[in-house]
Amino acid sequence: MFSCNNGESVNKSPDETILSGSTQILVDESFRPIIEDQLYVFNSSYPNAHIELIFKPEIELLNIFLSDSIRVGIMSRELTKDEAKFYVSKNVKIRKNRFAIDGIAIITSNSNADSTVTVNEIIDIMRSKTSNIKTLVFDNPNSSTVRYFKELANVKNLPNIGVYGLKSNAEVVKYVNDHPGSVGVVGINWIQEPPEDLEKIIPNIRVMGVKNLPGKPGSDDFYKPSQSNLALGLYPFTRNLYIINCQGRAGLGTGFASFLAGERGQRIVLKSGLLPDSVPSREVIIRK
Repeated sequence: MFSCNNGESVNKSPDETILSGSTQILVDESFRPIIEDQLYVFNSSYPNAHIELIFKPEIELLNIFLSDSIRVGIMSRELTKDEAKFYVSKNVKIRKNRFAIDGIAIITSNSNADSTVTVNEIIDIMRSKTSNIKTLVFDNPNSSTVRYFKELANVKNLPNIGVYGLKSNAEVVKYVNDHPGSVGVVGINWIQEPPEDLEKIIPNIRVMGVKNLPGKPGSDDFYKPSQSNLALGLYPFTRNLYIINCQGRAGLGTGFASFLAGERGQRIVLKSGLLPDSVPSREVIIRK
């Protein structure tokens, strides 16, 4: 089961096929609500398939993925060339599928007088400059969200004052609810399809409108991460969602990737508030 011979998956059970058997899939914690919804529908259709989701911040996810213990991961970026070398050296073909586009939501309490923010204001606080934002909270110092905003602001580390990394997206929502005036950063699916323990809190949370940098799309007004704004490129904080499969042969990772990209998977993405990679078609029958 744990053999690496011939490029076979180390977490692939002997009787695993694309729609049966058991396997593990690593998932960026930022996308927990939507991937849990996807797996629920997948399991209802294929009861012989047993997938265990392992939720981790991006850096922890990559450490596991590149240790050759779990070979399927759901992330907000592709592998770098250096990361890909790990599997290329084993003659394992890396299969990647984009299945959604996420909008990173900037949230605050309904009691906060401010309902809008600019990209410049977020960059300023990330660079320890004076900003209208006094407290900015992220899900985890090792998360893909933190990486995204460090790259945006061109900084290597989070500031020592005013910017904090918690432990999860759920903690960000709770913190913003308990600390009026603070601003949080979460994946939009945590607001659109929250887990049960956050449902009572979400009505107290406001998604802020964001104005982009001058000269860029979305710099003319404040835009929220709605599906239409994601599709038109008006919302500035977006990222792709990929399922990356390095199993080396057809297994449950292949089956789940096909499901995510298929019509049912794309409809679940649409319902979650994210933008599907391919918008499902609708047929309208007009009767006289």
